[in-house]
Amino acid sequence: MHAPTPHASSPTPALPFGEPTPLGLLGLAIGCGALVPIAFGMIPSDPARAGAMFSTAAWFCLLFGGGCQFLAGVMSLANKNTLGGTLLTTFSFNWVMNWYALSEASHGRAVDPAVGFSVDVTFVIIFLVLTYAFGFYSKLLFAFLVDIDALYLLRIVKHLVGPTHSLAPALGVGVGVATLLLMALALYISFALLVNPAAGRAVFPTGGALFRATPPPAA
Repeated sequence: MHAPTPHASSPTPALPFGEPTPLGLLGLAIGCGALVPIAFGMIPSDPARAGAMFSTAAWFCLLFGGGCQFLAGVMSLANKNTLGGTLLTTFSFNWVMNWYALSEASHGRAVDPAVGFSVDVTFVIIFLVLTYAFGFYSKLLFAFLVDIDALYLLRIVKHLVGPTHSLAPALGVGVGVATLLLMALALYISFALLVNPAAGRAVFPTGGALFRATPPPAA
């Protein structure tokens, strides 16, 4: 059986929310901004100041990285945007874990590295598939997901080589660069989604799809 075709005069159902993706991306960018000094190793030698840095970054990660992305993800799912809603909502809980890890670090405690490594491997698998899926929508979104893939792969390699390996400093810089690039891409995409419709033109070009979807078979 084929789905019934709506009458030409039938109104398109209104979505319950406006486009929530910019909210999630701006929250992600702010969370990345809070992590940049830590990612590049700019941690004070004084334990009190280091604890304050970790604690401050933890709250930015929770409120903006986790909060904004969770809210945007739920709103996207309500708008029937399954792909975007799944990405934002899943990633929001990772920002809550960032808050927990940084909160523990502010008290001189570390989270278990074996569990973190296992979860990073799981995230890479998830994001590689989502990267392919977003390639059917936008080259820019594809690049955004590729950067996330690279970030997690660098974290995995850094764990495997250990902190005393000669590659460890370079891998740390790589994580910092990937975090900075993720912040820049999140800002650019959110600006494109906010400014382009208001201006009526592509002030922030986004490019077309990277892959072409297979058209459905003719009825």
